[in-house]
Amino acid sequence: MGDECCSIQLIDGDGSFNDTGIEPFIKEVKLHECGLSYAVVSIMGPQSSGKSTLLNHLFYTNFREMDAFKGRSQTTKGIWMAKCAGIEPCTLVMDLEGTDGRERGEDDTAFEKQSALFALAVSDIVLINMWCHDIGREQAANKPLLKTVFQVMMRLFSPRKTTLMFVIRDKTRTPLENLEPVLREDIQKIWDSVPKPQAHKETPLSEFFNVEVVALSSYEEKEEQFKEQVANLRQRFFHSIAPGGIAGDRRGVVPASGFSFSAQQIWKVIKENKDLDLPAHKVMVATVRCEEIANEKFAAFTANENWCLLEEAVQSGPVAGFGKKLNSILYTSLSEYDAEATYFDDGVRSAKRKQLEEKLLQLVQPAHQSMLGHLRSGTLERFKEAFEKALNGGEGFSLAARNCTESYMASFDEGYADAVVELANWDCSKVRDKLRRDIDVHVASVRAAKLSELTSSYEAKLNEALAGPVEALLDGANNETWPSIKKLLQRETESAVSGLSNALSGFDMDAETKEKMLSSLQDYARGVVEAKAREEAGRVLIRMKDRFSTLFSHDSDSMPRVWTGKEDIRAITKTARSASLKLLSVMAAIRLEDNIDNIENTLTSALVDAKNNAAVTDRSITTFDPLASSTWEQVPPAKTLITPVQCKSLWRQFRAETEYSVTQAISAQEANKRNNNWMPPPWAIVALVVLGFNEFMTLLRNPLYLGVIFVGYLIVKALWVQLDISGEFHHGVLPGLLSISTKFLPTVMNLLRKLAEQGQSPANNYPQTNLGTESRSFQNGSTSSSMSSSASSGVTAPRNDIEYSSPSKEE
Repeated sequence: MGDECCSIQLIDGDGSFNDTGIEPFIKEVKLHECGLSYAVVSIMGPQSSGKSTLLNHLFYTNFREMDAFKGRSQTTKGIWMAKCAGIEPCTLVMDLEGTDGRERGEDDTAFEKQSALFALAVSDIVLINMWCHDIGREQAANKPLLKTVFQVMMRLFSPRKTTLMFVIRDKTRTPLENLEPVLREDIQKIWDSVPKPQAHKETPLSEFFNVEVVALSSYEEKEEQFKEQVANLRQRFFHSIAPGGIAGDRRGVVPASGFSFSAQQIWKVIKENKDLDLPAHKVMVATVRCEEIANEKFAAFTANENWCLLEEAVQSGPVAGFGKKLNSILYTSLSEYDAEATYFDDGVRSAKRKQLEEKLLQLVQPAHQSMLGHLRSGTLERFKEAFEKALNGGEGFSLAARNCTESYMASFDEGYADAVVELANWDCSKVRDKLRRDIDVHVASVRAAKLSELTSSYEAKLNEALAGPVEALLDGANNETWPSIKKLLQRETESAVSGLSNALSGFDMDAETKEKMLSSLQDYARGVVEAKAREEAGRVLIRMKDRFSTLFSHDSDSMPRVWTGKEDIRAITKTARSASLKLLSVMAAIRLEDNIDNIENTLTSALVDAKNNAAVTDRSITTFDPLASSTWEQVPPAKTLITPVQCKSLWRQFRAETEYSVTQAISAQEANKRNNNWMPPPWAIVALVVLGFNEFMTLLRNPLYLGVIFVGYLIVKALWVQLDISGEFHHGVLPGLLSISTKFLPTVMNLLRKLAEQGQSPANNYPQTNLGTESRSFQNGSTSSSMSSSASSGVTAPRNDIEYSSPSKEE
């Protein structure tokens, strides 16, 4: 195998096809790059007729030639193939084993027919090597050969248009112009004598064959002339398949990339002794080769680095230019398929291309779906952010939802256009509809949240604006309480409804829904008032006692009342109880409408005027209690806060719990009166004067007694002040005695200690201090019994820790 020419034994002498060597040979001669631009030439003829020698000189091949010095014998066994050197387009030449050889014997005809059929099936040009002296002979050596060619040709269902070039060897002096008609006549006779199928009974020879005749001189006798003639013949094989060339009108050519497989399958069918259906074989070859090419391109696509990177990238997020990149890879793969399969049968090529497209699209569809998923989720997230930003910027809800929806649906469409796979007719409507549904769901959820937030906000404002004032108004219950609550409710409700109505204008809702929301807000406001009223009604007893305590224990100036004995406790009690009853009547029912009720009069007549009712009861046989009912007249049960029966029970409990305060006030008043009345009765004064006249006269006769009595008085007065006797007895006689007994001895000891300290002090430190002054001080303090009593009663705590001071220090 040389640099310019390489050869291979395609089929050995036993008829085995060299399937392992054909592929390296095809790659070596680069046949797969030729497409349809290649030609196959084969040569057949009698054994030892110089076929290999002719091919070596004609195509510069290196087939083995017979050595004449060793005798005439079989040189070529089977079928050999080589590439013609220096001829364009690429031309393959097959050297067939010679016919009529003694080495095969009886088996010769079988292999002869098989090799002839193989040559006709794969060759564009068939060279028939024959001796010049056989032309015109009935039993010439070329007659069996021609019969064999025509017979096997009939086994081809649709034979190729093959050029038969008869090469006349060892030409004599007879001119070619005279030899050619004789040869053509013999060929026609053979054609007519060969049995043909019914469809080709009248088919002329020219329909299947182009007949060419050339003559060559003897190689052994006229070598130079032989070589010159061969060189001229070689020129005819340049561009042999071009229009006007030797094989310019050939048909049924197998593309170069399928030649090896086609040749192998043809030989397999021939060996099995079956008829060779070339059109079906052509489709079969195209099917196998196109499928191989498609599989190769699919495998190359899956291993393509760009596709692998793109597939990996799209799993983690959207890829910019996804469609453009993927389309480029797909078109590249398909264009490579088209380039390699372009010369095969159109129907097969298109079908396999369609299958390749489907496999590729099936492979890339998950990545495309991932891209659409990222595109949908990304668009949805961006929509949420933009929508929230628009709402925070003060834009109306409906306007923001509409603008953002249109904008981001258009953004999705742009993204899908960038990700579209042109070869696929995939419908993105489902993904688009899913995005639209997600957007609508988000808008609906935000709408519901915003409406709920708005409603809650105005409800909170109403609750704040109504709860506190209503509680305060009910606490100070009077005739104007419910009218004031009604005005407050109306004012705050109108304000809240107006604000909510303005806020809802941006939501583009229907009038019915809007009216329903506003009505719900009004009901809520009314519910706040009613709930607060019911809450306060539950604490009515506490409120009544607080009001009673306030009015009973404080005067008109809100100062704590001191029971001095001058107050009319009965009148004060009646006033306080009437005010508490007024509170009860106000709290008994909700009065937000203009209806008039008789609750207050009923309570007054039944509870305050109890004596009259009792008197009537005494005089009547049958009685009627207006509070013996669970409803009020002219008041719906739903508006009732405290039923008449509950009012009666509450009033009874109220009187019982406030009775103690009244009793304490009466006791305090009586105690105050007793404490302020120190003068003895007139009869006691008269008795003292009459019975104590002698003692009084004794004191007048002896002034020393008077001084002792005066000193005793001072001591008693000091003890009175220090022990705060009047204050101690305000708590009762027994508690006063117990308290004084515990403080008496310490107080006496304290006075004695002070007197001792005063006696030990130098006289000049007290120039103006004497017992007389102290006596005058006490006398001045006792000039008015009421003042001393008031001062003494003002001391409410024990005074064990107060030191007795001299009058000078007090001044």
